[in-house]
Amino acid sequence: MDYMTTAQCAKLWNISQRRVAIYCHDGRIDGAVIMGKTWLIPKGTKKPIDPRKARKDK
Repeated sequence: MDYMTTAQCAKLWNISQRRVAIYCHDGRIDGAVIMGKTWLIPKGTKKPIDPRKARKDK
């Protein structure tokens, strides 16, 4: 399986590397694994919905 780093994923999704790492740490990206200090994300993974921007109905 091919993997992307957080830097590659961040550029592809137009978000920060830190946000990608947080998604990985929270388990929001299926198949993401950590090797040492580097998160590896499977290629072709779709960007998860940002919970900070989720719409809340009143």
